Amino acid sequence: MPDPTVPPTPPVPLDALLARADLGLRRIAGPADPAVVVHWAHTSEMADPYPYLLGGELLLSAGVHIPDGAGAGYFDAYVSRIVAAGGAALGFGVAPVHDTVPGALVEACEMHGLPLLEVPPRTTFSAVARALWQLMAQARTAELRRVTEAQQSLATAAARPDPVPAVLQQLARRLGGRAVLYGPEGTPIAGAGPDPGAEARTALAKLAEVVRPSGQEPSDARPSSASDTVAGVRLVAHALGNGEGFVLGTAAPQRDAGDHTIASVAAVLLSLLTGERHGGSGADRSSALVRLLLGAAPAEVAPLLGGDRWRVVRGRPDGRAAPDPVAASALGAALGSSLVDVAGEVVRVLVPDGRTVERVPGWTLGVSAAAAPRDWPAADAQASRALARARATRTPLLRHGDRPAALTDLVPPHDADAHARALLAPIERSPALVDTLRTWLSLHGSWDRTAVALDVHRNTVRQRIARCAALLDTDLDDPDVRMELWFALRRT
Repeated sequence: MPDPTVPPTPPVPLDALLARADLGLRRIAGPADPAVVVHWAHTSEMADPYPYLLGGELLLSAGVHIPDGAGAGYFDAYVSRIVAAGGAALGFGVAPVHDTVPGALVEACEMHGLPLLEVPPRTTFSAVARALWQLMAQARTAELRRVTEAQQSLATAAARPDPVPAVLQQLARRLGGRAVLYGPEGTPIAGAGPDPGAEARTALAKLAEVVRPSGQEPSDARPSSASDTVAGVRLVAHALGNGEGFVLGTAAPQRDAGDHTIASVAAVLLSLLTGERHGGSGADRSSALVRLLLGAAPAEVAPLLGGDRWRVVRGRPDGRAAPDPVAASALGAALGSSLVDVAGEVVRVLVPDGRTVERVPGWTLGVSAAAAPRDWPAADAQASRALARARATRTPLLRHGDRPAALTDLVPPHDADAHARALLAPIERSPALVDTLRTWLSLHGSWDRTAVALDVHRNTVRQRIARCAALLDTDLDDPDVRMELWFALRRT
């Protein structure tokens, strides 16, 4: 929990205040430690300021409280009370009461390790306080800018095909340290950033156990986060909010303002990426799967999944890497569905008809028309062809959209199917030839784009098309022939 005695504004290094040329402050005693920070300024002429300090102050005094003939004992007691209260530094004004800083005060500050600043006559205490607030405001603005930029980069990373490693890599870079995702069994399953060393690594794993729910106690029985410092490394563990036992651990050499907020954003994103999303209840999904395995028709189990009409979305990562289950789950989350299947280099997602399918950064998508359960295989084929065309044309998303009635719709379906079977009979025993001809025609005879869509060499496409022309005994350069073949291929 945050300390209620510490203001929400970030502290200011004492050196930053000394660097203000308009103030003319000069350190005359105490350590020149760059780690000394000031939380606020307070003016007091009390002989014992202890009851009025919260800690972290730059205490300002003109020495009005100093009695005539005060000796070393008085100043020792005065400085010791400031240190006991947690004062960060003492600023002594040399006007209008004193012409110089008392030597006994300098000695006392040096002995107790309290930084002592000389405030020149031309500098008012109000000017010192105003400069401090200005520095705090600048630090706060810089902190907010850093947190905002980190949030944007983490959100972008979460939309990538490999979201978990990408989020961890961004978090490690923003914190300047190591970020690790621990699985429910306590083993690290992903990580990014430099190794903090064996001692810190072991301590971070133990810290993760502190926040991981055991399953034998209430969910609020353990803290959601815990921190420690080992071997000079700041360690923090965050329990992810999905309740499945995942923990995010960070190890950084220092703690900067905004680090906790940045890590919290990453923890929320990782909770969404590692947690299950159900379109219906888990029991309904299990029931639907069991019924399918026992022979039920898809139309009978579709209501258990939450809808009657669905679209098939086929997605492929833009990079060379094949999608893993986590990347597939992230795609499903982006599309609003947990019905996800990884099939080699392609991810298939079943999306309810009422949900709009938009492009997803890092993925190329092909979307089918809405279909009832009995037509799902046909919708899958539509999505496959749409994905092939999307990859060939370098389009992030292509849909197999509904269209108005065309001339081909005027032919009775039975007659159209019979004509298609007869026309394509010479090549029907070779699915590779049929797929190549269909893709080649859909891409207007482009050898290169057809090769990309089918993941084959362009010479293979040429050989297959030449084979089709020979078996069909027709001229594929004739637009009328192409039109008739395209009509037939659409019926298969």
